Amino acid sequence: MSSPIPVKIVVAGGFAVGKSTLVGSISDIDPLTTEAAMTKVSEGVDDVGVATSKQSTTVAMDFGRVALGQDLILYLFGTPGQDRFHFMWDELVRGAIGAVVLVDTGRLEHCFPAVDYMERAKVPFVVAINAFDGILRHHPDDVRDALDLSPHIPVVVTDARHKAAVRDTLVSLVRHAMTVAAG
Repeated sequence: MSSPIPVKIVVAGGFAVGKSTLVGSISDIDPLTTEAAMTKVSEGVDDVGVATSKQSTTVAMDFGRVALGQDLILYLFGTPGQDRFHFMWDELVRGAIGAVVLVDTGRLEHCFPAVDYMERAKVPFVVAINAFDGILRHHPDDVRDALDLSPHIPVVVTDARHKAAVRDTLVSLVRHAMTVAAG
């Protein structure tokens, strides 16, 4: 019996967009999180925007695991969303086949650093619009235009709370990464 093939995937995006929720909704294990309480110290440092009720935040990464049969295991690494923790991204993307850039269309500007980073690092990625409460505020083509994305980068709609939607997003990413690798 051979060992399963490990596949590393990064989940990136702005603050409070649903990265930890996405990892947790599909992980076969209780996700490892590096959550810290939001404090007054972060006021004026972190742009919390609409997420003022958020009680904790990821400070290093989230980690989840998804077994796909006996021969393939996905390892999910969620990035911290605040600018001051972006130094972690270089380590988190190392060895990844690709990334999901999760976006909230109500705060689209918060995903620019993640999109820019993946493009500069040449990491294959998909943009996943997190449809909070099932509401899609903007059409994926409009999001593509707003982000000035290359036509080959998939833009998908997901709901970070729902396992089936997250599975479909990960499938889109893996297919895209395979297409990019094939040249």
